[in-house]
Amino acid sequence: MDHQVSGAIERRFAKYVEGLTSVIGHADRAVPLRDYCVGLLAAEGRKSVEPLAAVTAPAGLSVQHQKLLHFVANAPWPDERVLAKVREMVVPAIERHGPIDAWIIDDTAFPKQGTHSVGVHHQYCGQLGKQANCQVVVTLSIANHHASLPIAYRLYLPQEWADDAARREKAHVPREITFKTKPQIALEQLREACKAGVPRGIALMDASYGSNSALRTGVSALGLAYVAGIVSTVKVRAVHDRAATERMSVKKLALSLPKHAWRTITWREGTADRLRSRFARIQVRTAPIRGAARRAEETLLIEWPEGEAEPTKYWLSTLDKNISFRRLVDIAKMRWRIERDYQELKQEIGLGHYEGRGWPGFHHHGTLCIAAYGFLVSERETIPPSAPRSSRMLTKPAIPNGYRPRGAPDPAATSHPQLDRDPASQIGHRDRPNAAPMPMLRAQLQTKQTACSMTQ
Repeated sequence: MDHQVSGAIERRFAKYVEGLTSVIGHADRAVPLRDYCVGLLAAEGRKSVEPLAAVTAPAGLSVQHQKLLHFVANAPWPDERVLAKVREMVVPAIERHGPIDAWIIDDTAFPKQGTHSVGVHHQYCGQLGKQANCQVVVTLSIANHHASLPIAYRLYLPQEWADDAARREKAHVPREITFKTKPQIALEQLREACKAGVPRGIALMDASYGSNSALRTGVSALGLAYVAGIVSTVKVRAVHDRAATERMSVKKLALSLPKHAWRTITWREGTADRLRSRFARIQVRTAPIRGAARRAEETLLIEWPEGEAEPTKYWLSTLDKNISFRRLVDIAKMRWRIERDYQELKQEIGLGHYEGRGWPGFHHHGTLCIAAYGFLVSERETIPPSAPRSSRMLTKPAIPNGYRPRGAPDPAATSHPQLDRDPASQIGHRDRPNAAPMPMLRAQLQTKQTACSMTQ
């Protein structure tokens, strides 16, 4: 391995962790913060506290386990400030390839066997595709065509939990946390991002959020444009020459469109071929029977792939109606980028591996996973485009020959699927926006006692 490259990545990682340390609070939290992030990046397999302790201090496993457990589960450090610092450090790397295009609203679920972990409830679990015991987190991500990054992360607390004082106290749910629907949480995250001066983008959301008219109204009130997925039963009035037609469902409207209204649009390259489908767009007003004329016009975008019996997806857009057709489709399809974030955060960083039951620890673990992921996003450029494809993908490598972590003995001696998710067949290397150098980074963190001994 090139020692210069290894040394450079160590220095960048040390600087990155130093930035996080500046907002974490007490100085004695700096070492466990660094070790936790190193563990998330360097450990193989499950990323609960014990494996992280094993990879960062195998000679003092018991002590390290207690330190990391206290840091993540009990230490009162501010998630919001850490996430803001991650954003501050990573956004410049994303923006080197263009401005932020989108703010993506979404949620992800973590299946759970028991019922005691904070927020666990029998609800729809997208990872399993059915109702099940799970926790659900609402997130807000920023994205352009180069990369994406979650910037807000909040557990959805079901009504049964929000109203149960005993369960709240046992799980250390803060008093200020009250019941809010997922769209309400999402709108709150958007408001906070606006207040924080996050570079603005077009709000994107799937049909489980976009069909909520209050959320769409709230997005517009913030001065944000949106491209929002909606369900086929949403009713609109088509606008022709400033006159609104009868009120009907978007599905009925789509089926009534003439053949010449449909165009085949290609929006990006997929795994084996360019991604294309048939689309139509028409100006509409979303309104109840009364007051339709007072509603602003929006663009209804409809997808009807060849071979399908009926349209499959619908979006409402408040972008300029004269935007190019391909650009509108491209923006609508950018929402799939968040699926890559979830996939890589769960598979590579261990987002769903936290085993504690309390509110603080659950959010601390999520924050640190996003922090580790943010470093990978910022490091993506360190692997040149000419490098082998496998080295640019987030796959799990074999531990390098000769690797022996600090204090270790010599080994020779001893996932509702979302309502409008893209088909899995369209997911591949060219669609992995954050294809950061995980194998190289993990090897460098593992060898020579690098990151976990830098300040010791």
